[in-house]
Amino acid sequence: MKESLEAIINNLVNNPSEVSINEVGGEKSIVFEVKVAGSDMGKVIGKEGRIAKAIRTIMKALAAKEGKKVSVEFID
Repeated sequence: MKESLEAIINNLVNNPSEVSINEVGGEKSIVFEVKVAGSDMGKVIGKEGRIAKAIRTIMKALAAKEGKKVSVEFID
């Protein structure tokens, strides 16, 4: 799942080398903490948060296949 999230984020940003994804997992849930360059934050979140919402929807669908819950947090 982390690889999928990383691929999505890297294709959105201008500085893929500054992308950092930290995975904090439990038995039934996973939290992904995404850090990107300050100039790329707007591209990842999108207008009115639409891109961030779409990313979360995709990740929830992938997690549902594994019977887990997932949340994606974007950190400054």
